[in-house]
Amino acid sequence: MPGSNAPRQHRTSRTGGIGRRVAALAATAALALTGLLATAPAAQAAPPTPVSASVARGYLAQLTVRAEGSSSGYSRDLFPHWSSQGGTCNTREVVLKRDGVNVVQNASCAAVSGSWFSEYDGATWSAASDVDIDHMVPLAEAWRSGANSWTTPQRQAFANDLARPQLIAVTDNVNQAKGDKDPGEWLPPLSSYHCVYTRMWVQVKHHYGLTVDSAEKSALQSVLNGC
Repeated sequence: MPGSNAPRQHRTSRTGGIGRRVAALAATAALALTGLLATAPAAQAAPPTPVSASVARGYLAQLTVRAEGSSSGYSRDLFPHWSSQGGTCNTREVVLKRDGVNVVQNASCAAVSGSWFSEYDGATWSAASDVDIDHMVPLAEAWRSGANSWTTPQRQAFANDLARPQLIAVTDNVNQAKGDKDPGEWLPPLSSYHCVYTRMWVQVKHHYGLTVDSAEKSALQSVLNGC
């Protein structure tokens, strides 16, 4: 019967129109998302993620508290770096590549372009010469905290450790201001990074069985309690 079929045809047509509109909206949303992804800034590379604040607090409680030892006999040469990491690349170049964005290396593995964001002070650099590779736990600090009794291969492993958050690319003059100071004497200018910094520090000291002095432990505990 023609009369009874008309409503059904109308409903079918309406449903098809809704379906087409939904499909069109979905396609528009997909295109918009693609555009957002295409224009989003590249994620900043970084050292291995440190342990959580709660784990770091547990590690800190396990560290031996001892007055800082002497610097007598210390030399950076006792911590050989930067070691070869395969081919023409050494540890420094590997960290520059890892911590930078759009890093281009030449045949010698030297970084010739790219950008580096310094977590310590929030500065961004476009020349590798403006960036230092900081030893999270400085070599001299490690020496005074127990590394003076290590073998040279052990010190070399420490100075070139890519598996733990011991190496990070940062602004050169900020790294020089840090020197061989521990967190009781120095923390990064960017306070928002203090929590990550102390988590990294404690993880490295715990892994290598290094000691902490009382002022150092107090500073670390204070930051970690606020994380």
